[in-house]
Amino acid sequence: MLNLDTHIFLYAVAGELTPAEAKLLRREQWSISAIVLWEIAKLAQLGRIEIDLDDVQVARALRAVHVWPITAEIAKRSTRLDIKGDPADELIAATSLVENVPLATRDRALRRSQLVPIA
Repeated sequence: MLNLDTHIFLYAVAGELTPAEAKLLRREQWSISAIVLWEIAKLAQLGRIEIDLDDVQVARALRAVHVWPITAEIAKRSTRLDIKGDPADELIAATSLVENVPLATRDRALRRSQLVPIA
């Protein structure tokens, strides 16, 4: 199983993955942190993406992924990372740590972490 950050999930839905990302995602079951749902809605509200949670492709993709809840343990772990980023990214990274699921991301700060398991 892989934990996809918001952008990797959106790239997958839009068919804009790199060949290496596409190969990786074909081999593994997908999961996302619950904060990814909020981030998609917020990005759409701000006009930064033209997609919403009711979009047919998004809804189909969401039915196929496991959604990790934001637990107290994940919230606490997000404050003890070796990187600083936006709070959503920190919760996504902490989800990978707590659930022991590699994170699929292009985010350079997250990829530099020595704690977060990167796919």
